[in-house]
Amino acid sequence: MNARSTLFCSLTAAVAATGLGLWTTSAPAKDQPAPDKAAVERTRKTVQMLDDVYKTAVVLITDKYVNDEADFPAGSAAIALFEAIGKKGWHQARLIDLTGKPYEPKNVPSDEVEKAGAKALNAGQATYEQIVYKDGKPHLRVLTSVPVVMKKCVLCHPHYADVKEGKAIGAISYTVPIE
Repeated sequence: MNARSTLFCSLTAAVAATGLGLWTTSAPAKDQPAPDKAAVERTRKTVQMLDDVYKTAVVLITDKYVNDEADFPAGSAAIALFEAIGKKGWHQARLIDLTGKPYEPKNVPSDEVEKAGAKALNAGQATYEQIVYKDGKPHLRVLTSVPVVMKKCVLCHPHYADVKEGKAIGAISYTVPIE
């Protein structure tokens, strides 16, 4: 099975955590104004929509087309989709491991936002967020949990055969411009 499929057999709705104390936001640099609150909220909704679309697609692909270990993993399709969308400049998305046992080293949290997000998700939060500045422009960084949602998940992830459905084994890390 292709190792790139790690952590992506899931369907969860993104949690609208505003007002629930689940969102963590960083302050802008001294010389930069904070992004408009309405723009941040629009970006949150965009991330929620993207999360639903990506996770629904993976579950549907897994359900309809993955029947044994030789089939093309839905997670690999998601990674290819993330790369294509990223090259077009829309946003960045990537899979990260929450178990400490990634198939590939590139699946571990790669920066402070992902490390903090992984810690929060492992503590039970469904999402984690920070506002960051990239090239002087605000971006919303969001991590959403990726739980095991069906028995078929273990076709691509046999090392999770004993994991209960609903347990988060990974995350999607989003970087979306705030406009």
